[in-house]
Amino acid sequence: MGMDRKIKRKKWPPKKIASLAAVLIFVLVVVYLFVFKLSKSTLNVKAERLTISTVTKGPFQEYIPIQGVVRPKYQYYLSAEEGGRVEKIFLEAGAMVKEGDKILELANTDLHLTIMWREAELFQQSNNLRNTRLSLEQYRLQLNQELTQIENLLLQQQRTYKRYEALYKDNLIAKHDYELAKDQYEYLIKRKELTVESQRNELTFRQSQVDALEESLRRMQANLQIVKHKLDNLIIKAPVTGHLTALMAEVGESKAPGQRLGQIDVLEGFKVRAGIDEHYIARIEMGRTGEFDFAGSSGQLITTRIYPEVRENRFEIDLEFVGKEPEGIRRGLTLHIRLELGDIEEAILLPKGGFFQTTGGNWVYILDESEKIATKRKIRSGRQNPQVFEILEGLEPGERVITSSYESFGNMERLVLK
Repeated sequence: MGMDRKIKRKKWPPKKIASLAAVLIFVLVVVYLFVFKLSKSTLNVKAERLTISTVTKGPFQEYIPIQGVVRPKYQYYLSAEEGGRVEKIFLEAGAMVKEGDKILELANTDLHLTIMWREAELFQQSNNLRNTRLSLEQYRLQLNQELTQIENLLLQQQRTYKRYEALYKDNLIAKHDYELAKDQYEYLIKRKELTVESQRNELTFRQSQVDALEESLRRMQANLQIVKHKLDNLIIKAPVTGHLTALMAEVGESKAPGQRLGQIDVLEGFKVRAGIDEHYIARIEMGRTGEFDFAGSSGQLITTRIYPEVRENRFEIDLEFVGKEPEGIRRGLTLHIRLELGDIEEAILLPKGGFFQTTGGNWVYILDESEKIATKRKIRSGRQNPQVFEILEGLEPGERVITSSYESFGNMERLVLK
C-alpha cells in the first residue's frame, strides 16, 4: 500500500504581486478622482441667480467717472497788498458789488510814518538842490567878473605892447622895456586861456552836481508817489462787478501783506472744478472731453486747465461747457462726469460685473455650448471703463461668460447650472 504524497501550494512571484498591487492602487486613485475629487470641484448653481454676458467686439472708449463742482468761470480774490489793522467794513459777504465799491479799509501807522519821513527827506533834498543852484549862479557871476577883469588887463597890455613894439622898431625905447611889455602881454593871453578852461571844468562839475540832485529829487518824488499809492491800497475796493461770496475780515483784526481777504464771483458763465486720483495725472490732457447728465438731458465739457499740484493723492482740473450752458445750472452743483482718457479703438469687450472682485480679471467661468456647464478659463484683461473690460487674451466674441459675483463658488473648477 503506497503512502499519500504531500502536494506543495505554489507561491506567487513577488513581481506579480507588485504588478497587481500597482494596478489596484491606480484603479483606486482613478476611482477616487472621479468619485471624490470631481464631485468636490463641481458645484450646482441656480441659473436664475447668475448674470451671463456675451463677449463682443466693438468700439472701446476708455473713460473714468469723476465728480465736479460748478463754479463761476471768473473769480477774483481780494488780498491785502499792504498789511494793517481792519478799520472799517463797508460791505458784508453775500452782497452784490460794482467795480470801485469800497469793501473795507485798513489802518497802517507805519505806512503813515514812512510817508512823513519821505516827505521830510524830499523837502531837505529840494532845499539842497535850491542851494546848489544858487551857488552855481553865484559862481558863474564870480567867473564872469574875473574873466572880465582879465580881458580888461589883456586889452590894456595889448595896447602897451603894440605901442612899445612901434617905438622899439624906431629905436626910441630900450630892448628890455619892449621885451617886458611883450612878456606881460603873452602872460595875460595864457592866463585868460587857463582861466577859461578852469571855469569850464568847474562849471561842468557844479552842473553835474545839480543834475545829480535833480535826478535824486525825481526818484524821491516817484518813491513818495508809490508810498502814497500804497496808502490808497489800504482801502480795498471791488476790482469787478459781481457777487461778494466771501469776506474774511473783522474790525480790529490784523492782516499781513498778501493775505486773502475775500472773493468776488463774476456772474457771467460757469466752469467745473473736478478732483481726480493721482494715478491718472499722466493721462489727462488739455482738450479731453467729458459727458454729464443734468435735468433729463446730457451735456459735454472740455478740459481747459490742469493743476499739476497733488494734494491728498488727488489733483484738480477745470472744465468748461461745450456750447450753451444747461438751463438751471448754478454755483455749487455737483456733476457726475464721464471723462475720456483716450481715443475710440476696436477691442474685444466683456461687460463689467462682480466677478472682478474675486478674480482680479485673471480668470472667468465660461459656459459650454449647452450653457449647462461653466468651467474656469484664464484670461488677460486690459483697460476698462464703467461698463466694460478690454480683453487682451483668453476670450473670443460670441462666447458666454458668468459676470456676476463668484464669492459663493469657492474654488470650484466647474459649475453645473440648474
